[in-house]
Parts: sequence; structure tokens; C-alpha cells
Amino acid sequence: MPNYTLSYNKDSTGRRDKQGGWPSFYSYIPNFMIGMNSFFYSFSAGNLYRHNTNSNRNEYYNISGNLNPSTITSVFNPKPTQAIKLFKTMSYESSTTSANSNAARWACTELQTDLTDGLPGGMLKTFFKEKEGEWFSFIRTNVNVVNFAMRSATGISSCIAVSGPVTAAVIEFSSAIPDAVNIGDNIFSVTSAAGVATGVPALAGPIIALTSTSVTVNVDLTVAGSLLPTVGQFIISLKNSQAESHGARGYYMQFKLENDSTSPVELFSVGSSIMQSYPAG
Repeated sequence: MPNYTLSYNKDSTGRRDKQGGWPSFYSYIPNFMIGMNSFFYSFSAGNLYRHNTNSNRNEYYNISGNLNPSTITSVFNPKPTQAIKLFKTMSYESSTTSANSNAARWACTELQTDLTDGLPGGMLKTFFKEKEGEWFSFIRTNVNVVNFAMRSATGISSCIAVSGPVTAAVIEFSSAIPDAVNIGDNIFSVTSAAGVATGVPALAGPIIALTSTSVTVNVDLTVAGSLLPTVGQFIISLKNSQAESHGARGYYMQFKLENDSTSPVELFSVGSSIMQSYPAG
């Protein structure tokens, strides 16, 4: 686990709605720290610093370029045990405006539900667009994700012939290609026996042409793990994972937002469009 400075807020008001606790983690590691006259001071490398007075945020101890992005991790968890939800979007309200959006937007760097081991965030700060006072984005999967359990994966058939150069390899089948297979889909091949895969699917490349019983693939052997399919291997078509994103399913969704701006930015609220998931029967 990374080293952090953990802060504690002692409640001295006596109010029941104001409780003490551990409000935040900080990435700076001081030698000593103290609060005095409404200011916070710390020592680092023998030097004394007063916090919240410099113009740059996310930088500490006057070390230019030593950026420590601000992050917040939280959970969407409506009706936690009653139904599986489909989390379709993410939005946030912030002091970010159209004028300073290039520097001050937040990015979603982590997404995870109880039904997934980890959804690659894929939601860069540029994915969020300002709509009606909020910054909004559909929940997207990373473009390089390979998941054959997704609806965007289509099994074609075992190939009966492979011909042509690797830049335009023609893979032929004895039966018609499903309508869901399209130009631009990536082709994978896997060795199988009695209808069961006996290996790990290997990427061949994108489909550049197709007929009713064949696909023409540009096999990119410069990509690690790419192979030209051989006769008898089972062929799978997989669409662009980002374009085919359908949101995230689960009882809850955990997210992490990150901001690397050196200008002051406030985050007011975070929301999501959520609906009940009805898996196909």
C-alpha cells in the first residue's frame, strides 16, 4: 500500500450532526506538522511550509512537476440487495466550466461492480461533456478490452481454408457467416476439440472484406500474440469494446474520480443513470 498522511478531524462543537473522523488521505509525507493561528504548517527536508497559500494545487513543497492528482473513491448502491442494476452513465457537478474545462475536468480512472473483477475505466476527462450544468458521459469500456463473454463476441465456425497474404488473408467457412459479423470486427482463432476450446484465442486482425461464407482479414503480425489462423481452428468475431459498451451491471458500482489540474477545482456531487437489469432468457 502506498504511503499516505492520514488526517483526523476532532469534533469540538458538541453538535450531534458534527462528528469527528478521518476525512482524507494526503500524498505529502512531512517530518512534522502542526496547526497554528488558523493555518496549517509542516516541515519537509528541514524546511518549514505553510499550506494552502501557493497558487498551484496538487503540488507540494515547491517541487515543480511533482504532480499528485486529487482522487475521490465512492460507491453507487441503491437498493443494494433487491435487484441487479445497469449503471448506464456517470455525471458530476463541479466548479469546472467550459472556459477552464481542458485543465479542470475530472476523469473516471476506475470502475468496478460486484459482478466484475474490474471494468477498465476508459472514461477520460475528454469523454465528459457539459450538459445542463453537469458534466456527463456514458460508461464506456476500454477500447483494448477483450472479453468473449460480451454480447459483442460472435462465434462463426471452424475454417475450412486459409489463403492469400497476411495483409489480406481469406478465411473460408462451410456455412453462412452470421449477420452480426461486420467489416472492422477483430478476428480471433482458437484450437478446439469436440466443440470445446483447448487453447487461448489468438488475435488475427480486423476484417477488411467479407462474403456470405468468407472473411478477408488484415493480419497484423507486429502486434504481440497475433497469429494467422490455420485450417480447422474455430474463428470468433469481436467488435470494438468501447463502441459496444452497454454500461456496468451489478448490485453496486464503485468508482474513482481523478483530477490532475494545478488550478483550484471543487467537486459538488456525482450521479449515475441507473435501471434494473433484465438479462436475456
